[in-house]
Amino acid sequence: MLWLLALIIFATVAYWKLKSSPRTEKILKQIVHGSCIGSIWKTVTGKKSFADMIQDAYYMEPNTRYSTFYQFFNPVLLVKDPDLIKQMLVKDSDHFMNHQHFIPPEGDPIFYKNLFSMENQEWRDMRSRLTPVFTSSKMKYMFSLITQNCDKFVKHFLRKEETVVTVEMREIMARFSNDVISNIVFGVEVDAVNNPNDEVYLNGKNLTNLTGLTRVLKFLGSFLVPKLYKILKISPFPEASIKFFSSLVQTNIDVRQKNNIVRPDMINILLDARKNAFQPEESAPDTGFAVMRDSENFKLSKTKIDITDLEIAAQVITFFFAGFETVSGMLSFIAYELGANPEVQQRLIGEVDQTLEACGGQITYEAILSMKYMDMVVTEALRKWPVIILTDRMCTKPYTIEAKYPDEKSRHVKEGSSVWLPVFAIHRDPENYPEPDKFDPERFSDENKRTVKPYTYFPFGVGPRGCLASRLGLLEAKTLFFYILTNFEIVPVEKTQIPLKISKKRITMNAEGGFWFGLKRRTELSTPSA
Repeated sequence: MLWLLALIIFATVAYWKLKSSPRTEKILKQIVHGSCIGSIWKTVTGKKSFADMIQDAYYMEPNTRYSTFYQFFNPVLLVKDPDLIKQMLVKDSDHFMNHQHFIPPEGDPIFYKNLFSMENQEWRDMRSRLTPVFTSSKMKYMFSLITQNCDKFVKHFLRKEETVVTVEMREIMARFSNDVISNIVFGVEVDAVNNPNDEVYLNGKNLTNLTGLTRVLKFLGSFLVPKLYKILKISPFPEASIKFFSSLVQTNIDVRQKNNIVRPDMINILLDARKNAFQPEESAPDTGFAVMRDSENFKLSKTKIDITDLEIAAQVITFFFAGFETVSGMLSFIAYELGANPEVQQRLIGEVDQTLEACGGQITYEAILSMKYMDMVVTEALRKWPVIILTDRMCTKPYTIEAKYPDEKSRHVKEGSSVWLPVFAIHRDPENYPEPDKFDPERFSDENKRTVKPYTYFPFGVGPRGCLASRLGLLEAKTLFFYILTNFEIVPVEKTQIPLKISKKRITMNAEGGFWFGLKRRTELSTPSA
């Protein structure tokens, strides 16, 4: 009855908005032609994955630099041309500085006050304070935490008696990611790899679970009836898990301040920023190809601004969310491609063995970063399976896209308009990457990556609002697979599905039926040490 009532309310609101909208004809045209971006109904009912829907929108108006579709009843500008992406989101990024809001501050102040949701100068100031978390010296410290968890990961499976241990990769990668990110952002050591009932892991799993009709409808409603969500103070995220992590952060802050505990992590840097005068420090995240920021548009405030405990909690919980969900997805897709492409895996194992021997059996931060084929494999996996299907911007001041071709008209973008960058579709466009469905790390060899079109590769976003923690995610992936391939081969098992199909039950990227593979012990092992 509850879901019947929810569907009746949804249908009523949809009918009323459609009837009163001056864009009804265009909306109906898109729905009839099958893009279904306007209603997102096929995603809600599990008939099509969100990634496939974005591809439909991408090809709805072929041979155009941009197109318009409808996010429910609101027009969205879909930018497809690489040069236009560079112009709008990098060179003219001051016109597109903010993300679209889908959570009202009254519904969830934690997620409203995080780096992703912050706007304008407030965002610039917070990003400048968080940037020192990912400097080279901090990354080396994090590397030691990552290797400790990688060692724990492989020992968990080496203790098994089976020669081939069957594993659902998304589950075990989520537990691994939970252990790493908990240590880095919360400053707490957990062991979900060996204890799947760990409290932090279960709450993280609940927080990032974007499956099921309940969660999908909650997200759907935040776009469809944002005013109602504001009045009723509704959040699409589970209240219990938000309270758990908020309490965890607050307790951590209190203990550090009481006992004068210092750790080179996110909480400590934000506490320092609260106590000391602001010192700007900015380094562009490494994305491989896309320029992440434009220095002329990234001007930092030199005014000291107080940072509240709520804002600290908001940043920490958001980075946990990203480290848990997106990193575990990235690791799962890499595992899939290695298992499905044994020739690639064997070549990578050869590089792993050579690197370990060159290090005298003790892997180092510098050695991981020097592995060229490892970088090619990870880069290609993120090209084929970007865990961020799209990224968005909100127009913050009027903008004009000047006509470039005779049959093209200038386009005026109003303040408050939504702009989407269809990452998945651009990565799979054969005009950008021949045979896009083929997993081919050679695309990103030293020789071939020069031919990659600029601004056609951005798994971590683009422009000033690109992912701040991209270096951490890449380091985590490379280090984990170094440890895995030192000890195991990833092999298909009975439950493995090749080719992989994207799940239609999640908004985020996942495999239909799971990522089932086997970890087969190698005959000659040289366990790395950190």
